[in-house]
Amino acid sequence: MTLAAVRDDEVHVRVPAKINLALCIGGRRADGYHELATIFQAVSLYDDVSASPCPDGLITCQVIGAESHKIGPKDDNLAYRAARLLKSEYGISEGVHLTIDKRIPVAGGMAGGSADAAGALLACARYWELRLSLDDLMTLGARLGADVPFPLMGGCAIGLGRGETLTPTLSRGIYHWVLAFAKRELPTPDVFRRFDLLTTDTRPEAPQVPRDLMMALTTGDITRVGHLLVNNLTEAACALAPELRATLRTGREAGCLGAIISGSGPTVAFLADGDRAATDLAVTLSSLGIAREIRLATGPVPGASILKD
Repeated sequence: MTLAAVRDDEVHVRVPAKINLALCIGGRRADGYHELATIFQAVSLYDDVSASPCPDGLITCQVIGAESHKIGPKDDNLAYRAARLLKSEYGISEGVHLTIDKRIPVAGGMAGGSADAAGALLACARYWELRLSLDDLMTLGARLGADVPFPLMGGCAIGLGRGETLTPTLSRGIYHWVLAFAKRELPTPDVFRRFDLLTTDTRPEAPQVPRDLMMALTTGDITRVGHLLVNNLTEAACALAPELRATLRTGREAGCLGAIISGSGPTVAFLADGDRAATDLAVTLSSLGIAREIRLATGPVPGASILKD
């Protein structure tokens, strides 16, 4: 059955970036990916994705914002592929135009492309009036990429498998982050290749998230969370971008509770002891010129949400 769209207005979705509080990596799977155990936290750095009419059954996509020039052709754009998947899966005849206001850094380890795909799934599902549950959208998202389901869920969650098998986890307290956007991009495949070279004989087959970190999240011990942040890709990322070592060291010396490269990098996230401490740290880091941009964010925040429909 072909489902026809009846809407002619715009659907506007806001979708968050993520930080990995823990990223533990195991052996390579049969599909070529690595077994992961990670803790995601959604943070208040957002891309906006809008769905609006497009004639002749076409899917078109426009990217605006400071990061727009870094987005490749449409077939490389996860948001475009998300709309195409949804259109094909449900036999939609009507077209859609996507507009992405890009603020999450590209190739920055914060799942910016995955966030756009998540936003496109929600925006197009509402635009085409498909009655899809969050689980339905997350299942579709997992077909596009391992990081796509989490921006739909938001909050804080444990990710297993490739990161797409999610379990919401209790997290008390508000986390104040200072984000240092690096002056270069760091493609995820490059980081994993270097990780493989560095850890040939030391990777566990079945990684697990640290229990102490989980306990600190559950009890709201933010200081302890800062001490327990862990990312197994740190050495690989720093080998490819040695300046990240100085960035991490500078933030720690400036008094943050903890510092971590987010995902495969190169964004560095510093956990601060409250709003005032975050502002002070951001001013200090900005004055030192260690990054192309310093941003403040808090977490955890909800997943993709409709702002206008």
